Formats: sequence, C-alpha cells, structure tokens
Amino acid sequence: MKKIILLASTCILISLTASAQVVLAELLGRWDREELVGSSAYNNTYNDVWGVAVNGREYAVMGSTAGTHFIDVTNPVQPVEVAFVPGAAQGGQIIHRDFKNYGCYVYGVCDEGPSTLQIMDVSYLPDSVRVVYDSGESLVRAHNIFVDTANAVLYCFSAFGGPQGFSPMRVYSLANPELPEFIGEYGTFGMQVGHVHDGYVRNGIAYLNCGFNGFAIVDFTDPYQPVTLGTLIDYPFAGYNHSGWGSQDGEYYYMADENHGFKIKALRVSDPSNIEVSATFNAASSSQQSIPHNQLVACDYLYVSYYYDGLQVYDISNPADPQRVMYYPTSTLNNNGSYAGAWGVYPYLPSGNILVADMQNGLFVVAGPSGQCADKEVTILNCQTATATNDLVDMQDWRIFPQPARHELNMQLFWNESQQKVKFQLLDMTGRVVCRFSDQLLVPGENLIQLALPTAPARGMYVLQLQSEVGTTVRKALLGE
Repeated sequence: MKKIILLASTCILISLTASAQVVLAELLGRWDREELVGSSAYNNTYNDVWGVAVNGREYAVMGSTAGTHFIDVTNPVQPVEVAFVPGAAQGGQIIHRDFKNYGCYVYGVCDEGPSTLQIMDVSYLPDSVRVVYDSGESLVRAHNIFVDTANAVLYCFSAFGGPQGFSPMRVYSLANPELPEFIGEYGTFGMQVGHVHDGYVRNGIAYLNCGFNGFAIVDFTDPYQPVTLGTLIDYPFAGYNHSGWGSQDGEYYYMADENHGFKIKALRVSDPSNIEVSATFNAASSSQQSIPHNQLVACDYLYVSYYYDGLQVYDISNPADPQRVMYYPTSTLNNNGSYAGAWGVYPYLPSGNILVADMQNGLFVVAGPSGQCADKEVTILNCQTATATNDLVDMQDWRIFPQPARHELNMQLFWNESQQKVKFQLLDMTGRVVCRFSDQLLVPGENLIQLALPTAPARGMYVLQLQSEVGTTVRKALLGE
C-alpha cells in the first residue's frame, strides 16, 4: 500500500511540475456593450480586433454587428470606448469584419450585406475618428484584408463588388491612402483557386491561405506579373486552409486549417519551392472538437485566438518546436462543433498587453509574457506630427494619376500658398534619389503638372517629394510598364 501511495504522489508531483510551465494569463480589463445584437448565424456580437498606438495612447479597434468601435486601453483596467463608426450594413446579418492600418489610417471591411470599404483617420483620437472614405464603388465586401506597409499595397481576400464582380483576391495601391486605386485581381497561383480566404504579406511576398485549395507563396513585387514561388496541398491535418503568420526572420510560417480537431502547422518556408511541415501542435484541450482561428507572431511568441479555447500563446524561440506557455479562457461555452469564443488577437501594443476579441463576450485585455521585445510590428503613430507635416498640401488636394504611372507623372495639385517655384524629386523606398525634375511654378489654386520620366525606373513603389519655401511633403507613386 505504501508503495502505491508513494508512486501516486510521485505522479501527481510530476504532473503539477509539467502543468506549471503553462501559465494562466492575467486579465487586466474587459469591454462590451450589452445592447448590441448577435449574428443570426453564430450569435456573435463581435468579430475581429486590431490595435493602434496613437499620440502616446493605445487603442483597440473592435468589430461588431453594428460597426467599428475604438476603445482606449491605455489604462487596461478601465477600457473606454472613445469613438464609433457605424457599418454600412448592420444587424444580425453581420458575422465578419476585418481591420488593418496603414499609418494613421485604419481600413475596415465587412463580408455580409450591402457593405463598403471604410477608411478611418485616427489622427484625432481620443477626440474623434474621421471617416475619409466610405464607398462600395470599388469594393462592397471582403472576407479579410492585409496591408503590405513597405510597399503601400492593400490586399483584399475573397472580394465582391465593383467592376470586377467577384475576385478570389484583389490588390489596391495606397499611394494615396485615402483613395485606394485598383491594381489587379488574381486567382491562379500555380493552381486555380476558388477564393483566397486570408493572407500575410511581407515586402511583396504573399503567403496565401486558399481554403480547400491549399497554401501558396507568391512574389507580388511586380503586381502585374506575380510569380508563384511554391504551393502546399498535401500536408498533415489538411482541411480548410484558413490563415497564418510569418516569423520575424521569414524562415517559418504558422498556419491553421479551420477544422474541428485539426492541429496548427509550423512550416519551414525559407525555400518556398520546398515547403516543409516541421511540427504540428494544438491547445492541449480536453475537447476533440478544438479549433484554431487566427494566428499572429510577435518576437519569440505565437499568439492564437483559439475559438472555444480562448487565447493560446506558444514560445517559438525554437521555431520548429512551438511550446505552449500561456492561455486565457475567454469563453465558458461547451464546444458543440460550431464557432464561438476567441475570434481575433492583437499582440503589438507598446505596453506588451494583448487584445483578444471574443465573439460573444467582447474585448479582453490581458498581460503578455514577461519582458519586452523590439518587434518590428510595434509602431507608435505620431499622427499629429504627420498631419502637421502634410499641412503644406492637404492630403486630398494632391493627386497623382494614373497609378501605376509609366512614362510620366501627372498631378492635380491645389496650392494654397503664394506663387512660387517648387522642386520635385523621385526617391526609391530606401530614400535614394532616382530622378530630379526641373523646377515647377505653382500658382494659388488648382495646378495641373506633368513630369516626364527621362528613363523608366524599375517597377515598384516610389516616393515623390515636393520641396518649397515653406516646407516639404511627399506622396507615394506606383510605377509600372
């Protein structure tokens, strides 16, 4: 009997020691609005969450069946909604919204109803959010979006509306961030796909999650002639290829198939022509129906919104062997094979706090892993300075067309200063001067200017700089043949 008791005690000690390595995250604060309705499909009042750090404060950008909520989480113990943008479509028909930002602009889409692309200027937070674009002329609906900030390009996945009707994927230039310009639509990546569900893009390389068609890595450095670098169709736990995120060094991609009971995959993608599955892992849930949703990487951690299993955090310092280290249960619902619980996660606030969106319970702010890291995704937006810099020429009053430009740069520019000569020069994205143009005379009011390109620069994104007696301002220009 003593031997049995001793053995049992030993087993308990080992079990507690092992479980102690996975810690319950500390809940800092919560936010929700009880008067909002849930969707008729999944009873989800809320959907995705994004974050921005503006002028010394931190905000959650939260989607609901009603629209977009801007919640000040600078004091995480007391989140406060400071602005709200109604959706073009609202109510129980709404399931999905998605958000990304490009500088001080937040781009929002919805995947149900007669919706629109909304562009929201957060420069005025915490006082207000200014809607600078709200139209379905080019894009009515999209399931997800991503912004390649290095190249000022907006990717829209499973897009509806506009002259194109339906597109598995579309790309828009954000050279004018308040007026996206259509570049192209795509549906063939070494394989024909019915739609692209989601994607992650870094410096023109797109990692595309194509539903039941699998996974593709595509070089969009030249968006007019994209090159497929590799595809993955047959892999462990292959189902509905849903979403993923890349490691900081670009060596690994963490991908989930949105199927109950399926594991997350760690892919080695350093050689896109030979994608390798290095590991599969899950939330260590007691439910056989456990299902991952969205994944983001910050430094040496992978953050996953894991539906019924809430927030899950993995140490990926050994990227081929992720280890679960932290969790927080946002939902108490039993997993019945449907979709509920944690929808989205955002780990890039300067404070290190984590934002989690629960479909039924709203926003959770939890403390991140101890220690800070210099993740390149963490961006503190100084929108007031940016706005002051651009006061020389209002953002809406300097238009470069068409984009992409080819042999010349045509501009419509409203000048609100006195008559004077100004200098234009074209720079690449590293700041190197590519071309200097002859001085141009600007007069008060509207000016139409054409700058001929003496030689054709390589295709890609550039910066056109205007220098005058009263200051300097810039616009991005997309060039192509």
